[in-house]
Amino acid sequence: MDTETSERPIRVLIADDQALIREGLEMLLRFSPDIEVIGTARDGLEATQLAAERLPDVVLMDLQMPRCNGVEATRRIVRDHPSTRVVVLTTYADDESLFGALEAGAMGYLTKDADANAIQEAIRTVHGGEALLDPSVQLRLIQHLRSARQPEGVRPAALPDGLTAREAEVLGLIAKGLNNAEIAGELVVSEATVKTHINNIFSKAELRDRAQAVVYAMRNGLARE
Repeated sequence: MDTETSERPIRVLIADDQALIREGLEMLLRFSPDIEVIGTARDGLEATQLAAERLPDVVLMDLQMPRCNGVEATRRIVRDHPSTRVVVLTTYADDESLFGALEAGAMGYLTKDADANAIQEAIRTVHGGEALLDPSVQLRLIQHLRSARQPEGVRPAALPDGLTAREAEVLGLIAKGLNNAEIAGELVVSEATVKTHINNIFSKAELRDRAQAVVYAMRNGLARE
């Protein structure tokens, strides 16, 4: 890995329609030597414009904003700049906002009562390519899974998007929260095999990341409790 690239601070764009929150987050993040705030946006439209101009590594995204809300702004940014990660930071943790943001491509989801360490860790985690959800959001996902799960032993008559039975099994383990090594141990296969299955799943279902995979699994009755 290039030393200069590895030591470069994580470049963050903050999008929130409340000036006090924008300024507070900017001040908070300036205490982190590995994080650099490269701009702030007052709404979703400005966020998409600044993302195109400044190419941030991570966007901290509010959901309820004028002109273009956070879900749509996330969708546009992830579509046009796949290397940019989005962390939702919002007052709202309702199902519609949660699933809308994850389906749009957000890799992190925190409520605004998260402390400074949680926000900084979320930025670092999603920048590293992993999803991160607030514990209360994880609980909501589990509750949704329990309410939506099919009776024991029942599976869809046909798997969606041409998934194989093994790929559906891997997808269910992703939705359960297992990482690649844990999935490999559960299925008694190599991590390389797991990675191949995951690549096939993402390609067939047109998924961008594990957060979207969780939502996809639940919507298609493939998630394990």
